[in-house]
Amino acid sequence: MVEMAVAAAITGILVTLAWPSHQDQLMRARRLDAVAALTRLQFAQERHRERTGRYTPELAALTGSPQARSPEGLYELSVLDSDGGSVTLSARPGSGSPQAADRECAQITLRLNQGLADAGPNQRCWNR
Repeated sequence: MVEMAVAAAITGILVTLAWPSHQDQLMRARRLDAVAALTRLQFAQERHRERTGRYTPELAALTGSPQARSPEGLYELSVLDSDGGSVTLSARPGSGSPQAADRECAQITLRLNQGLADAGPNQRCWNR
């Protein structure tokens, strides 16, 4: 009986130590939902620019009418600014999303400027 209590205590300690690391790994893995969505928007914006010569501030104007949510529904997508020659795309955790606790990457952005892309706010948010 004592051995079982010791084993249960050791298991509890190990779980307590491993849980934060596990949660961090899950959060980083779920960021791929935002990366995939922003990459899809990037391609749609580049196709639009190829046809019209400008980026568009309206998601609905893009080919295939991309959704305002990421594929897994964890992030809400938007266009932050667009002056025609450049555009900034944004992915923010949706309300009730487990990603809402992601303080490091509360907003993942992708700035497109004449075909060049700048990922933000840092490379870690893009799992690089």
